[in-house]
Amino acid sequence: MNRQLKPADISITLARALRRPGLLDSEDTAVVFYDLDLIASRISELKNAFPANTLHAVAIKANPLARILALLAEAGTGLEAATRPELFMALATGMPAERIVYDSPVKTGDDLKYALGAGVTVNLDSWEEVLMLERLAGRQPPAGPVGLRINPQVGAGSIADTSVATADSKFGVPLSDQRNRIVRAYRLYPWLTGVHLHIGSQGCSLEMMASGVAAVFDLVKQIESATGRQLSFFDIGGGLPVAYRRNETVPSVAEYANLLKQLCPGLFEGRYRLITEFGRYVHANAGWVASRVEAVKQLRNEKIAMIHVGADMFLRKCYRADQWHHEISVMEPDGSLKTGRDKSSYRVAGPLCFAGDILGKGISLPPVARDDYLVIHDAGAYTLSMWSRYNSRQLPKVIGYRENGKHFEILKKRETLQQVAAFWN
Repeated sequence: MNRQLKPADISITLARALRRPGLLDSEDTAVVFYDLDLIASRISELKNAFPANTLHAVAIKANPLARILALLAEAGTGLEAATRPELFMALATGMPAERIVYDSPVKTGDDLKYALGAGVTVNLDSWEEVLMLERLAGRQPPAGPVGLRINPQVGAGSIADTSVATADSKFGVPLSDQRNRIVRAYRLYPWLTGVHLHIGSQGCSLEMMASGVAAVFDLVKQIESATGRQLSFFDIGGGLPVAYRRNETVPSVAEYANLLKQLCPGLFEGRYRLITEFGRYVHANAGWVASRVEAVKQLRNEKIAMIHVGADMFLRKCYRADQWHHEISVMEPDGSLKTGRDKSSYRVAGPLCFAGDILGKGISLPPVARDDYLVIHDAGAYTLSMWSRYNSRQLPKVIGYRENGKHFEILKKRETLQQVAAFWN
């Protein structure tokens, strides 16, 4: 299944944006666009695939834009926070505490007090955090649900940096190594009422993801037998892969849910509050970046297209090009889609002052000229949220749209020079 936005549709949207008075100006050399209809569609797919009582806590780290978080809240989802600032942002949207999950892998006592005081779901990541909570709460139940992150140790996917269920992962408590200690903890602390796991993000197969859930589900049955009580929630994390290459086939969320139903039917019987934490699946294919071409340099064997976004936004692509891919399209200055192929291959280079600021090498593209636009596809997740302050670049304008650009709204204005300077002050 491939749900990427088509270059022709992006071209229609870009052309409409360029014609819309007051939407873009000469300083908007690079702009981030989000298809809000596609985000809404992904949320609907999640709701249709899982039981009605499931909390879909969308990972803030994938896309922390305040307006997007507010739209998610309005759509009835939840939010997953990996830091205290993200938790603050989630609460600031007006999202009810019962729809917020706090998963930071490194929590201070003040972090825990803040989260417990807010009444959100808290997933502890280590035995030190369990003891910290014991000192804060004793045997009394906290205001919100508390779980323990379990590492099912099912191995690594095809991208090591985003695989978090290896035998030596830094995340959670290892299942095979410390199973008995985990069961004793649930027997000792009645306020441990749920479990949490996450296998990885991109590069993990459905079978690997589902096997991790199944391993923790078996642990839950052991915990319930040992304690004589039923746990209240089961957080399966996120990690569903999305397509970054044209004609790439990836599984649907319905296929994932059906596989889980086969392996762990008890999760779909209403006994537990299921929690998911999908971020990339919701946002990645909905976002794209349009950057004006400022220069085209002719070298001996290739051309270099110089654009206004690079490793400042596409950190993973520039630093680990072997693992991360983004398709690139070429549009005319009016937004029309260019076709054909230049006889020369292209290198696409960003504006930062280091040689590794390269978005692609040896790429076959239509002829590129100054003032054209290069569009970087599938840029909606783990891109703008990983923005680098190197060279003190301005954050670009972010625009949301519906119906291929019949309706636009500015989600975030382009950062001013004064705002950049204030960051370092």
